[in-house]
Amino acid sequence: MGGNSFGQIFRVTTWGESHGPALGAVIDGCPPKLSLSASDIEVELARRRPGGSKFTSPRKEPDRVEILSGVFEGRTSGTPLSLIVYNRDVKSEPYEPLRQLFRPGHGDFTYWRKYGVRDHRGGGRSSARETVARVAAGAVAQKVLDQDGIQVRAYTLELGGVRAQNFDLEQIWENPFFCPDAAVVEAMAARVQAVREQGDSLGGLVEVRVQGCPAGLGEPVFDKLDAVLAQAVMSVGAVKGVEIGAGFAAARMLGSEHNDPLTPSGFASNHAGGILAGISNGDAIIVRAAVKPIPSIARSQPTIDLQGRPQTITITGRHDISAIPRIVPVIAAMVRLTLADFLLRQRTII
Repeated sequence: MGGNSFGQIFRVTTWGESHGPALGAVIDGCPPKLSLSASDIEVELARRRPGGSKFTSPRKEPDRVEILSGVFEGRTSGTPLSLIVYNRDVKSEPYEPLRQLFRPGHGDFTYWRKYGVRDHRGGGRSSARETVARVAAGAVAQKVLDQDGIQVRAYTLELGGVRAQNFDLEQIWENPFFCPDAAVVEAMAARVQAVREQGDSLGGLVEVRVQGCPAGLGEPVFDKLDAVLAQAVMSVGAVKGVEIGAGFAAARMLGSEHNDPLTPSGFASNHAGGILAGISNGDAIIVRAAVKPIPSIARSQPTIDLQGRPQTITITGRHDISAIPRIVPVIAAMVRLTLADFLLRQRTII
């Protein structure tokens, strides 16, 4: 019940609200003796942090993490890890006019129908602010993956219709959109500025590439690796679609085109995205996420109030034009959490 936990062996529970005092995560099942410090986690939090560039929300959060338990003398102890990140730049006043209104595209209406109560201050638990806890936990998961040399890289593939054509992974953190193609960054910036002036927002595509994952991860039938990856990535609020490998393009391919021939040196292609029959095949795992436009926009929109009466809403405050690029480390974190859990599950059978 509650849906606030993820994973079976490496199990993460997140807590906290957008405008509450803090957010955090509890990780149960983290192996002992892993080197871990707050600075290890804050590298990833800095990539998700608001106010990082003129293209993101001006909310200024330092996103410093405190490790409350589970680490002794710089190493994990095997007991539950408790992580906390305090909210420092909360401004709830702009949300007061929304107390009686449902914001289109947000979880306001569905949370109210489920619980009979909702936190109107930035969406409370449904806010993207919740993802700070996921990113913190994902940084710990990467420590588990490091033991097996598994690398997880995420980047912006497309923003507002502007798509990367070249892939230089060294460029990802060198531009404000976390894009591997420096040649399209200027076009992305122009697109964001034009949409901002219209009072609207943008969506895009994020791609994750996993290198070094061994063959054999994943469970038959219901806990297939690609099935759980899809669940993990879809659990991020702004994601509306997930592809593995060729994804939806596979529906337009012939079997002879989609099959990845096996050779003595490995697979000749990778339309499967590194996963066959729900189990990793040792090739690169490719995951793509379709990210919807930010629903908080400056343009007037029709809605209803708590009594069901028609109203018009105009949303003000500090909002991103797109969930990209700040969602990039969030999606990477969910892939890391999934792989760490399956890696530990695999160790129980071999």
